[in-house]
Amino acid sequence: MIDIHTHILPGLDDGAADWNDTLSMAKAAAAEGITKLISTPHHANGRYDNPAVEVRAHVNRTNERLADAGVPVTVAPGQEIRVHGDLLEAWHRGELLTLADSAYVLIEMPFSHVPKDMKELIHELGVLRLRPIIAHPERNAEIVKHPRLLAELVELGACAQMTTHSLLGDFGRQVRQAAWTLCESGLIHVVSSDAHHHERRGFRMREAYGAIRQRMGEPWEAYYKRNARCVADDMPFDSPPSATASDTLLRRLLSFFTGSS
Repeated sequence: MIDIHTHILPGLDDGAADWNDTLSMAKAAAAEGITKLISTPHHANGRYDNPAVEVRAHVNRTNERLADAGVPVTVAPGQEIRVHGDLLEAWHRGELLTLADSAYVLIEMPFSHVPKDMKELIHELGVLRLRPIIAHPERNAEIVKHPRLLAELVELGACAQMTTHSLLGDFGRQVRQAAWTLCESGLIHVVSSDAHHHERRGFRMREAYGAIRQRMGEPWEAYYKRNARCVADDMPFDSPPSATASDTLLRRLLSFFTGSS
C-alpha cells in the first residue's frame, strides 16, 4: 500500500514531534503493509511554513535513518498546501512541492468554506499541467452541506482525497456520513491516512480499505489502491468502476446534485 498524505517528518508541524515519533509511525505503517509514505507537512496555513528545499532535506535524512533502522518504508517529498492568494506565485518561486515529484499537488481548503477563487485556482493549476488533489473535502463544512460544490471542482479537473479516519467515524457521525456519501457518489479518487501520530492518529489504512470493500465492493477498493500507486508513479488515474464512455459518472452526479435532467 501507498499512503499519499502523512505528517511523518519530525518537528515540522503538528505531526511527528521528533525522530522517535517518526520511527514509531514508520514501523506502524510497515506493520499495516504500507511500503511508501508521501510526507505532506502543512505549508502556508498561517501556522506552519515548510518550503520545498527544507522538506527535501528532511526527507533525505529520514530515509537514511529509516534504512539504518531496518524499517522497510520509504518516504517521498510533498506538502499539504493551504489555499492562499500567493499560491501560484509561490509555485513559480520554487517554494512548493508536488507529491513524490509527480504532477499531483495536495491542496487544503479551509474547514469552514470553499474559497471563492477555488475554481479559478483549479483552472490555473491545470494550465501549469498540475493535477490538484483536494485534501479531506469531507471535513469542509460547505461541501458537507452541498456536495455539488465538490462535483463542480472535479468537473474542472480537480481530484479529491478521502481520509481513513473520516470513513471509520473518528471525526464524528456527520463527517462519517459525508465521507461515505462522497465516496459512493464517485467524487473521491484516492484514500489516505493523514496520519499525525502512531497512536493518537495513526494510519488505519487496512481497516478503511476493508470497510470500503465491504460497503462498496472490491472494484472500488482496488480503484483507490491503484490511484495511490498512480500518484507515486506519476500516472493518470483509472476510470472509476461504474463509469462508462457514453454517460460518465461525473455528469450523472452533477445532474443529481443540481436537480437538472
